[in-house]
Amino acid sequence: MGKQLLVGVAAAIFAAFAWSLGFIAPYVIGPYSIYDLAVCRFLLSGIFALAILLAAPGRLRGLNLIDWLVAAWLGLIGYVGYFLTIAAAVIYAGPVIPPAFVATVPVVLAVIGNFGPDRISWRSLALPLGLALAGLLLVNAQGFTSHSDAPLGHTLLGIGFSIAAVSLWTLFGISNQIALRKRPEMAALTWTALMMLGGAVEVAAFVPLGLSLELFHVPQIGLNWTTAAPLFFSALALAALGSIGASWAWSIATRRLPIGLAGQLIVTETIFATVFGLIARQRWPSWSEAGGVALLLVGVITAVGAFHRAQQPGSPRASGPHAGREEPAT
Repeated sequence: MGKQLLVGVAAAIFAAFAWSLGFIAPYVIGPYSIYDLAVCRFLLSGIFALAILLAAPGRLRGLNLIDWLVAAWLGLIGYVGYFLTIAAAVIYAGPVIPPAFVATVPVVLAVIGNFGPDRISWRSLALPLGLALAGLLLVNAQGFTSHSDAPLGHTLLGIGFSIAAVSLWTLFGISNQIALRKRPEMAALTWTALMMLGGAVEVAAFVPLGLSLELFHVPQIGLNWTTAAPLFFSALALAALGSIGASWAWSIATRRLPIGLAGQLIVTETIFATVFGLIARQRWPSWSEAGGVALLLVGVITAVGAFHRAQQPGSPRASGPHAGREEPAT
């Protein structure tokens, strides 16, 4: 496996691992809501991002207005917009159905990404996509088959918000790769800091709306250290790993991998999240969960193999106009 591919795969899997930490946070934050955690997390991410930019003034001197605006836009759709649509989906459809829809992001991103310049033959991609889709359906079987107590209209609205969340994350994944390829000199950490800073400002602007919808428990509970310590440490871990670390790793991955492969590798987030959830609930996986995780693992291995073969000399893609292209170092 080539160095570029190996580094990209490792970075994408690390990003998926870091994102999956958010699935265990609800079990450890005590009486606070997931919305309290989200705002605390993104505000801390913004502080980290500002520190990264100020620690090296040279990072700021090379930036122009377009860089700031594009990064803010990506922060809006990939963090604030995604957060708001997921929140709305949970409010209207409950906590089970939205994650089942969001789990389809890797397949959607892989399919759309394979229409780009780094595409491989659909025959090569069919098996990895089929395995990923089957695995995601099995792991999230409860979400797709559960019956909600919410009125039908509310459930349909929640499904609509879930689809919007999938669309926003797909748009973010593709737009972020395009933006980075237009900025080969941009360091991944600087780009991450720009997105996080923009997202923090935008999440702060959401707070008044969240208060009006009574999504936060902080006003009633307060921030007494004994009670709030789990919330703070969870937010700190998610800000450092789930926001800064994951976004940095994802920027590295999207510079080195075709978006179709990067999208496939996001399924490892579901694997990590399933394992963490089982540990938190202190139970063994069901047959559908175990089978789904196994299919996801085989799908990831098959996808990496398909893209690796496409890069070899003599393959249709390797002999095409993008043959031999080296991605910039970060």
